[in-house]
Amino acid sequence: MSDTQTAYKVLTAEQMAALERDGTFAGAPVDVADGFIHLSTAEQLTETVDRHFAGQSDLHVAAVDLGSFGESLKWEEARGVQRFPHLYAPLLLETVIAYGPLERDAQGKVKLPVAG
Repeated sequence: MSDTQTAYKVLTAEQMAALERDGTFAGAPVDVADGFIHLSTAEQLTETVDRHFAGQSDLHVAAVDLGSFGESLKWEEARGVQRFPHLYAPLLLETVIAYGPLERDAQGKVKLPVAG
């Protein structure tokens, strides 16, 4: 079952450090170009990493509380039929409920970050 109150943002180490330092993240270059911050549900996360971050190392995953965003969060269709959470506002550190280095389980699925 999907927790639609939580979504995930994949960040480079540099982007994660900037979010921690500044308390806000305006988006990766693709986010800025598209006009929103791309997020993924737990079910979409591994495919997102495989498609858009293949071959990259030193990545981080931030779990984001979607209840914090109100009207600036929109669920929009992408990849044909899937609906993705898109954030039309900066990502604030205070809305991040957990984060950590991107790791995979034995089946290759991206592990979700755990708070605390």
